[in-house]
Amino acid sequence: MVYRVVQWGTGAVGVEAIRGILDHPDLDLVGVKVYSAQKAGADAGVLAGRDPVGVTATIDIDTADVDAVLYAPRHPSVDDAVAILACGANLITTAFAFHPARMSPHDRDRLQQACTEGDSSLHGTGLNPGNLGVVIPLALTGMSRNIEHVRVQERADWSVYDSVEITFDQMHFGSPLDEVDAQTDGLRFTSQLFQEQVWLLGDALGLGVDQVTTELEVIPASADRDVCGRTLRAGTVAGQHWRWSGRRNGEPVVEVETLWTVGEPQPKHWPAPQHGWTVTIEGTPSMQAHLMTLASFRRDVPLVEHVRSASVATAMQAVNAIGPVCDSGAGFVTMADLPLSLYRR
Repeated sequence: MVYRVVQWGTGAVGVEAIRGILDHPDLDLVGVKVYSAQKAGADAGVLAGRDPVGVTATIDIDTADVDAVLYAPRHPSVDDAVAILACGANLITTAFAFHPARMSPHDRDRLQQACTEGDSSLHGTGLNPGNLGVVIPLALTGMSRNIEHVRVQERADWSVYDSVEITFDQMHFGSPLDEVDAQTDGLRFTSQLFQEQVWLLGDALGLGVDQVTTELEVIPASADRDVCGRTLRAGTVAGQHWRWSGRRNGEPVVEVETLWTVGEPQPKHWPAPQHGWTVTIEGTPSMQAHLMTLASFRRDVPLVEHVRSASVATAMQAVNAIGPVCDSGAGFVTMADLPLSLYRR
C-alpha cells in the first residue's frame, strides 16, 4: 500500500523528511505546509535541494484526504494536532507527544478525543527523545533478566549547530544566569518532553516510576564567543546540565541526562561521557552502548555534513514510522508500541 503524506514544516528536519518521503517506495508526497511567504509557491523538490516533483508548498493546507501528516514545526501546536487528527489523518511528529498519556490531562484528553473522532493515531518520535533515548534502551533490555536502573546521557557542543534562534532564543544560551531555570519559557517545554521520555521508559519496562523530578545547573561562558554570527557574552549561560529522574519510592530507576555546552569546556564536577549518546543499564547483565550520528565514519566530509546527519536521523525515524502508524489502531502509539523500524531501499 502507498500512503499519501503531507510534510508539515520545512526546517532542518522537515527538509530531510521531504527527501526521505520522496525516496520511500511506500510513500507519496502530496502536500507541503510552510510558514513563510518566501517558501510558499516553491516546489517541494526544490525546497529539498532536488529537481521539481510537482508538489507546491503552501501556507494553508488541507489534510482531510491524506493518510498521514509528518508534523515537524519549530513550535508545535496542540490545536494544529487536534485538527489534523480529527479530520482523519494520522499524525507522526518529531516536535512533541513522545508519551501523550503522560502529557497534561487537558492536552491529553483533547488529543485522545481527536483520535477517536478521526479514527486516527498520534505518534511522537525523533532522536532524544526518540530512537536513541527510547528505542535503543528498550531494545537492549531484551537481553536482561532484571533491571535496576536505566540511564540515557547526551553530551553535545551546540556551537556547531547553525540555528541561533533555537540556541539563543529557545534554549536561552547567552542569557544571564539568574534568568535561566527549568521553568523559563522554552526550557519548560523542552523539559516536559524529556519528562515524557522518562515516563515512557519507566512505563514500558514496568519499573514502577511514581514521580519524575527535574534538576538543572547552568554555567557561565569564560569568554566572548562567536556562535554562527551571534555573540555569546562572557558571564552568560554557556552550559546546561539537565537531569530528569524517574523515581520509585524516592529512588531513581530511570535517568535521562543532558550535558550541553556552547564552546565552553565542561566543569570537572560534571559527568564526562563521550560526545553523543550513552545508554547504561544496570541489571543482570549490566550493559552499556555508545552511539553517534555522523555523515560518515570512512569519508572525509565537511563538519556541516556531520551536523546535518542528526537531522537526517531524526527525520528518517519519523518517515519510516509512517506505515506502521497508519496500520495501528486509533489512539496514542508510542515508540514502545511499534515494531522495530527498518531501512528499506
